Amino acid sequence: MGIAADVSSWLREYRTQVIEWRRYLHSHPELSNEEFATTDFIESILLEHGLAPVRFPGTGLYVDIGPETEGKLAFRADIDALPIAEATGLEFTSQRPGVSHSCGHDVHTTIALALACALSTLELPQGVRVIFQPAEEVMNGGASDVIAWGGLQGVGSIFALHVEPKLRVGKVGVRTGAITSATDVIDLEISGPGGHTSRPHLTSDVVYALGNVITQLPALLSRRVDPRTGTVLVFGQVESGFAPNAIPQTGRLRGTLRTADIGIWRTMETLVAELVDGILAPTGCSHKLTYHRGVPPVLNDDIATALLADAGRAVDPQGVVDAPQSSGGEDFSWYLEHVPGSMGRLGCWSGEGDRHDLHQGDLLVDERSIGVGVRLFGSVVERFFSRPARPGAFDGDILH
Repeated sequence: MGIAADVSSWLREYRTQVIEWRRYLHSHPELSNEEFATTDFIESILLEHGLAPVRFPGTGLYVDIGPETEGKLAFRADIDALPIAEATGLEFTSQRPGVSHSCGHDVHTTIALALACALSTLELPQGVRVIFQPAEEVMNGGASDVIAWGGLQGVGSIFALHVEPKLRVGKVGVRTGAITSATDVIDLEISGPGGHTSRPHLTSDVVYALGNVITQLPALLSRRVDPRTGTVLVFGQVESGFAPNAIPQTGRLRGTLRTADIGIWRTMETLVAELVDGILAPTGCSHKLTYHRGVPPVLNDDIATALLADAGRAVDPQGVVDAPQSSGGEDFSWYLEHVPGSMGRLGCWSGEGDRHDLHQGDLLVDERSIGVGVRLFGSVVERFFSRPARPGAFDGDILH
């Protein structure tokens, strides 16, 4: 038997226990950087299976399996939850009011935990690291902290999965290149002396200036940035004024700027500042622009993605499909700034009823997707360790 078959065999034996892990995690969600009980739970399971997890300074941990080698194969699971009330009605629903695993991180964690425990029973030819990362759901993401804490030291490549409720369980979506988008936040404060709406010429009209930015900035970006990059600016918050006949002294505008092109992302802050200056110059208003850089797009390595696809087809010859590029952000991108790897989409829709969306309190995940994820990762391990040693083979040291 190969590694993939051994992992599948382990899963058949421990399936009931693995589902119990997921249901515990689901009912005990914790917010970003507050995953203390979650970290304790993961650590206890790994210790029970004879492993030696290493905790990060805050929350989260990693565990190494197999021989201590350079160029380890790594897998990442995010462990935090969202400040969203659960509305699923499940028997194991969240026990914490206003907090839930509405992005499926409980499933990601369970898959990675099962993989680590299954691999602990095998004699591996090379080292594997499983990373349980905190704080994926906050700006910039906890991946940058994991990297700073040495979580990627000795790692040669990395893989991850994200549940996809639009995709039927059993399917795995793969995509070379950008599978997510960079996500930045624009925060613009505009100010003027204020005045009466009957005499706008004697003051600087803050509301008018806000309106110009709301309409002109997205339009100008569409003329300054290649539309094929999937760059889009959408404002979600505008605040100003207190009376219909008074021109306010201040106003605030906030929105998100997303792009699938990492080169565009690196230059966007300068371009936005230039355009905002030009839009507001004729209004006489002053302004303060705060540009919050988020995460770059997840850029899946072509060879790593091919390996992921091959691993998926080994689990189910009809199971691999093309994944669309998402406008959402994911901090797995920070890892791919350092080592090659790939993130796949894990189908979790049961095939019955509505297809619920991520970041919604009614998200339902078919638990059969957990077994698909574990077997897929087991197949990745087998194929990674048996990859051919020839030019063009998947090797982080050669390619990157």
